[in-house]
Amino acid sequence: MNLTLIGLLVVLGLLVLLSITVYNKFVRNRNLVKDGWSNIDVALKRRYDLIPNLVETVKGYAAHEKETLERAIQARNSAIAVPTGDINEQIKAENALQQTLRSIFALSEAYPDLKANTNFIQLQEKLNEIEENLERSRRYYNGTVRENNTYGESFPGVLFAGIFGYKHYDYFETAEAEKENVKVDFSS
Repeated sequence: MNLTLIGLLVVLGLLVLLSITVYNKFVRNRNLVKDGWSNIDVALKRRYDLIPNLVETVKGYAAHEKETLERAIQARNSAIAVPTGDINEQIKAENALQQTLRSIFALSEAYPDLKANTNFIQLQEKLNEIEENLERSRRYYNGTVRENNTYGESFPGVLFAGIFGYKHYDYFETAEAEKENVKVDFSS
């Protein structure tokens, strides 16, 4: 056998091994992201189930806050309507839902009877538990997204990204409105 042919076969074999390794890493990263998202999805479904009960409880005390309550239901329905598997769109819908939930809990400050209601307190505690689970799941998910995105955008992954169907995922971050400083006013 010709030395050139042997060298060519060795290089070809190394390219095949590199391709297999890179492909497997893309598959592993994608599966980790999906696993991370499934943990979030479970917590989100628990939150979705809780919201109608929360809205009904608040309705009894704050009937003229109809617009706030309708926004919460609309945000919930929008989040549920996002097609399964569209993680990036789901993240946007969840940030909008989070904002409406904050406005419902802000209502409890204006209605002391609501704030003292046993059902409202229990629902708030359940929601807090769900939010804590979501926070842990978000951290895990964001770690898998970081690993996936870094690999797909760095060498050698970037060379094979298009060929192997690499997908960039968005981080599940805090909504912009939640990052704003809290306004404290002692003047009244």
